[in-house]
Amino acid sequence: MNLRILSLLCFACLVLPARAQDDDPLPALVQVLGTSDDPQFHVDILKGMSDGLKGRRRVTMPAGWEEIAAKLAKSQNAQVRELVQSLSVTFGSASALAALKQTLADPKAEPKARQAALDVLLAARETGLAELLRSLLQDPGVRAGALRGLAGFEEEKTPSAILGVYTSLSASEKKDALNTLVSRAVFAKPLLAAVGNKTVPAKDLTADLVRQLRQFKDAELNALVTQLWGAVRDSDAEKLADIARFKKLVVTRPPGEGRKGRAVFARVCQQCHTLFEVGGKVGPDITGSNRGDLDYILQNIVDPNAVIPNEYQTWNLETKDDRSITGIVKEQNDNAVTIVTANETLVIPRAEVASLQRGQLSMMPEGLLQALSEEEICHLIAYLKQPAQVPLPEAAQ
Repeated sequence: MNLRILSLLCFACLVLPARAQDDDPLPALVQVLGTSDDPQFHVDILKGMSDGLKGRRRVTMPAGWEEIAAKLAKSQNAQVRELVQSLSVTFGSASALAALKQTLADPKAEPKARQAALDVLLAARETGLAELLRSLLQDPGVRAGALRGLAGFEEEKTPSAILGVYTSLSASEKKDALNTLVSRAVFAKPLLAAVGNKTVPAKDLTADLVRQLRQFKDAELNALVTQLWGAVRDSDAEKLADIARFKKLVVTRPPGEGRKGRAVFARVCQQCHTLFEVGGKVGPDITGSNRGDLDYILQNIVDPNAVIPNEYQTWNLETKDDRSITGIVKEQNDNAVTIVTANETLVIPRAEVASLQRGQLSMMPEGLLQALSEEEICHLIAYLKQPAQVPLPEAAQ
């Protein structure tokens, strides 16, 4: 049988609901793994099992798994070893969990191995992982992943730990830190206190982060946001006035520089949008859009909610442990919901979802230009109108 088809069959067996307890396909799949010494055969079976169990935690270990796992852990194929270790964690293997924690904590381990260990441990929602992640905030090799991973655990020590290293973080790490701090109301209040005492600059709270804070519908948080950051403009008339104001600014000032505008784009837009094959995939690729038209550019930046394709509408997901996530739902089934935020892709088990509601807004936040200086606006518009890629300024390279 074609290995690809076999892998898909494994996936189907695990995703489709069983008719009875005896219909559990896992023991049979474990037996199949022992019928061949072909590494590619093992990869296909293990990949099918892994895909079928995606989003599930603490699955009962099937009979025979420990023996076959011990054998395949010695495979010459790295993917086989990784899949076996990941599945062992899903099956609650204490030794596999301990080995992954050791790899993650070891600064001398291969970067890819440490990242893979972090991914598996986060997917398993391993008890005690938050403490390890906080200790890794001093480790540049895995700090970004640790910052993102801490959003999954509501622990009171987390905000102070993140804020304690905030000034030493890179620009992208600060974005990860802020996304974690606005993911829970109990994290957001220490964050806004830090903004108030200027430990965190108010300008670091971009419009998308402010919108996330407003999702909590917490009167105290909203009052602090208004005091420290300002109100979000929603009126159509005000948006039209803003478009006219920014258009006048661009046409009356000296033309912006595309190179400098690329640096602004990298800071403000690139996390979600691709331009000239560089950037994120949360929003649409804007390379082929009508970027030569100033009115088109300003309308889409200032009023991104005028026309929203379904695939870019936001969803608001609340977990049962009070985490709030805003993003685009890419996939959902009986096992899990896959939601893409501005800085990561999360797979949330259905059993942990308290509510999932489609929003009325685009993932593209409002107020982006208000946070920029007049020069930065002109440079950004100049870059967006470029017919081809331009180099970054030397200072940004």
